[in-house]
Amino acid sequence: MRLIVVGLGTQGRKRRAVAGDDVVGTVDPVQPADYRTLGDVPVDTYDAAVVSTPDDVKLELVTYLLGHGKHVLVEKPLLAPDAGSLEALAALGRGRRAVCYTAYNHRFEPHFGRMKALLDSGDLGHVYRCRLFYGNGTARDVRNSSWRDKGAGVLTDLGSHLLDTVLFWFGQRPWSFRVLSCHRFENAAFDDVVIGAEGEPVLELGMTLLSWRNHFTCDVVAERGSAHIESLCKWGPSTFIHRWRTLPSGRPDEQSVTLVQPDPTWALEYEHFRRACALGEGNVANDVWITERLNTLAASALAGARP
Repeated sequence: MRLIVVGLGTQGRKRRAVAGDDVVGTVDPVQPADYRTLGDVPVDTYDAAVVSTPDDVKLELVTYLLGHGKHVLVEKPLLAPDAGSLEALAALGRGRRAVCYTAYNHRFEPHFGRMKALLDSGDLGHVYRCRLFYGNGTARDVRNSSWRDKGAGVLTDLGSHLLDTVLFWFGQRPWSFRVLSCHRFENAAFDDVVIGAEGEPVLELGMTLLSWRNHFTCDVVAERGSAHIESLCKWGPSTFIHRWRTLPSGRPDEQSVTLVQPDPTWALEYEHFRRACALGEGNVANDVWITERLNTLAASALAGARP
């Protein structure tokens, strides 16, 4: 597959390294690259593109690429003013036989796959609650960025990852999300947000740019036990714990798996993208679900937050 990388920021450089010899060109208006604009690249020289750009230009770039029959891997989140815009994008891709795949690399974390397998097995019984927390210490980096510190901030940045994780593990369910807490402690945009939803399971999703140590945690509480994740491989060690409930009460038996390894998600996701292109399987339907919820949550947070 002949691939171009559009946007050579941190994510674009990672994607270029993982794609290796597939890369036939790069595009960036600021960083040293083969082309300054996407329109400068002859359309007969590539088959697919990675789009790693600021959010506000993604829709235009992806529309151009799909319209020319090019497969697209676009960094998360792929947002739009309304679901109809994304549905039109999916239709365009189908009409040109081009795949649009939005990258949520945490789906390829080993323990995320382990959690999904456990949930799908039914061994936990009825799942009561899922609590997720995603924190990093990038508040100052975001504040100093020329484009990142605006809008709903961490809600769309890390919140999109958390919503995709919920979608990955549980599928689309009739949750009604609400903002539980939103703050601008150090940034112009939100840098600390908690959202929640009643349903099966009850959800609580926390995100912040103010963690002194980058960290991820997950707690799933269920009828027959619980399951927990501590950290991601890139911030390792990363641990998965499955506990079997003891009745009427008592210390449960548990199984723990700890991984100390480099982050495998970028390479695994790129191989998944290549297979998706061959099979014609995009994931814009996930973007529609995430966009609808983020748009509603962002409007609520921005309307209710103090200046």
